[in-house]
Amino acid sequence: MGFAAIAARGPVLWIREAWLSDTLTPQGLLPLFDPSQLLLARPKDQMDALAVAEEALKDGALPYVVLEITRPLDLREGRRVQLAAKAGGTTGVCIIPENMGSNASETRWRATPVFEPERQDSTLMRWETIKNKSGTLGVWHVRWNQQTSRLDVVSPVGERPGSSGTSG
Repeated sequence: MGFAAIAARGPVLWIREAWLSDTLTPQGLLPLFDPSQLLLARPKDQMDALAVAEEALKDGALPYVVLEITRPLDLREGRRVQLAAKAGGTTGVCIIPENMGSNASETRWRATPVFEPERQDSTLMRWETIKNKSGTLGVWHVRWNQQTSRLDVVSPVGERPGSSGTSG
């Protein structure tokens, strides 16, 4: 969710099925995102969520649409969402549980926390592109810098310049 909030960075429609027991709390996104820029839709199921996402992406009134899904997308559903985003010039981020990918996606990312016991900062993340139709794959360790509202790229432990794990 943090990945999606950082990617949005502006007015965003966040679509999350109403039956899910946990709730997205806009104030919880405050360190990453201005919650006044968030419009939260709570459709009854994934079929309705996909319909809302498709219309919002196609309309282009909001620059970002985040869709949380609970079951795998079939090729037709994924392609419809992709074409709607292209038609509206809108960025769509689909939060997909592990092992529920979509063949229609342009890129697929895995965002996981990185725990460093010696540090108190809990914002270190590992972002990895695991699919990219038009580019290369890569891995980045990033940390959110709340003062600058930007991501800082951080070398993984053991790969910092001057450490024993590197030659530089």
